[in-house]
Amino acid sequence: MTTLSDDDITARYSETDDERILEFSREGKTAAVAQNREGYGMLKVRETADSPEIERYYGFDMALDHVAELLGVRPNDLPVPDPAADMGM
Repeated sequence: MTTLSDDDITARYSETDDERILEFSREGKTAAVAQNREGYGMLKVRETADSPEIERYYGFDMALDHVAELLGVRPNDLPVPDPAADMGM
């Protein structure tokens, strides 16, 4: 697991047997972006790493926009750990 914090937002990147997961938390709110382990396919935005998907996106930027909206911040405020920088198609 890789963790990165910037101001009041924490990002955690991890991998399971099936997925790459980037989970954000801020002031008790969470949002996650998941991608299949092979690194292709659409990104799934969820409220938590384990919750059902809310929406799917091809682009990482679009997924981060949705995450930022869920957390009440600007997309540029989201810290992205290096191992997660290549998520998306």
